[in-house]
Amino acid sequence: MTGESKTDGHAGKRGLPPSRSAIDRDLKIILIDVLGLEADEVDEFDNETGLFGHLPELDSMAVAGLFTEIEDRFDMLIEDDDVDAEMLETYGGLLAFVEMKLIEG
Repeated sequence: MTGESKTDGHAGKRGLPPSRSAIDRDLKIILIDVLGLEADEVDEFDNETGLFGHLPELDSMAVAGLFTEIEDRFDMLIEDDDVDAEMLETYGGLLAFVEMKLIEG
């Protein structure tokens, strides 16, 4: 995985959100880029992988950078009201959040 990938946008051009596998791939790239994690480590992330409170790289300062990068790469707006601690507890929670935001448009 490299930091060069962005959401491909092909599905978005048809009015559909990207596939879950595309979101998963791009979200993992964002975590590598923003947090400086090893690609091999992030490739192993599943729905139960702990994030906030489990990854020392994901502290309160890094959360803002993470959301900014998610907004930029997925072309979405994350409102303060959208954010809660539960969505950052696990990788699956963050993935579900991004997928939901993309479906909402």
